[in-house]
Amino acid sequence: MTLTELRYIIAVAREKHFGRAAKACHVSQPTLSVSVKKLEDELGVTIFERRAGEVGLTPVGEQIIEQAQRALESAETVKLIAQHGKDQLAGPLRIGAIYTIGPYLFPELIPTLREMAPQMPLVIEENYTSVLKEKLKQGELDVIIVALPFEEQGIVSVKLYDEPFVVLLPASHPLTTRKTIKAEQLEDETVLLLGAGHCFRDHVIDACPACVPKPGLEGDLPHAIEGGSLETIRHMVVSGLGVTVLPCTAAGADRYSQRLLAIRRFANPAPKRTVVLAWRVSFPRPKVIDLLHQAVRACQLSCVQKAKMAKTARQTKK
Repeated sequence: MTLTELRYIIAVAREKHFGRAAKACHVSQPTLSVSVKKLEDELGVTIFERRAGEVGLTPVGEQIIEQAQRALESAETVKLIAQHGKDQLAGPLRIGAIYTIGPYLFPELIPTLREMAPQMPLVIEENYTSVLKEKLKQGELDVIIVALPFEEQGIVSVKLYDEPFVVLLPASHPLTTRKTIKAEQLEDETVLLLGAGHCFRDHVIDACPACVPKPGLEGDLPHAIEGGSLETIRHMVVSGLGVTVLPCTAAGADRYSQRLLAIRRFANPAPKRTVVLAWRVSFPRPKVIDLLHQAVRACQLSCVQKAKMAKTARQTKK
């Protein structure tokens, strides 16, 4: 049994296809297939169920893949300890964030980290929570920034900040006469939301039941209810297609004059989300976690309530 063979079976389990797994591992399909079969013969079990067009895991295969991921992570940890034993802030850091956080936090966070740790280049990714979680578990990312709720075995997290939601309106909208808005006042509005898969869509619906799209509106305005990004939705508000709810860091109307957009806070208790930093229990660079927390606190995010610094050792395992 070799680490290479473990990488191959993990790739097959992830891709559910031998050809795609071989491509991801930069080897030929016969090479990968022979190695997987050799490992199955050595262990005396069938790891994969071969089906037309797709590969599935057997019950024992699921347990083997889980343990293989741990073994590879442990091997990677040995390398990281050797590389960064003298300086944990040297070497690349692979950091991910969800789509509704990254574009508004990274422009502040990246230069701050660059100044605080010039020997730590950043590899940045934006994606859905579910994708970031899997990449974190598999060791493809070192840390991720997501919004609660977020729980996963073997992952720890620390709170970064609470972020209130605000309402974005066309400047001519009648609700702009109010200083604050109650969620129920949006009941008769066309509320523009992100599409399925974005956790912020669920956060808005949970916090503002009146924001749930109304039956019949999608047929009248097929593209007005859902947008692919917060920036797309902002443009839709300017176009007069409706109103929207945004995290406060994303609500700035810098691209438009005040005559086109208006921002209003919710009346208390205002809906909000909690943003956290998450990483694997086995991540061998605790100083990086402390540095990231310090860097976020140094960012000029005036509308959020930042969390106090906490000792890494006191953080709770999920």
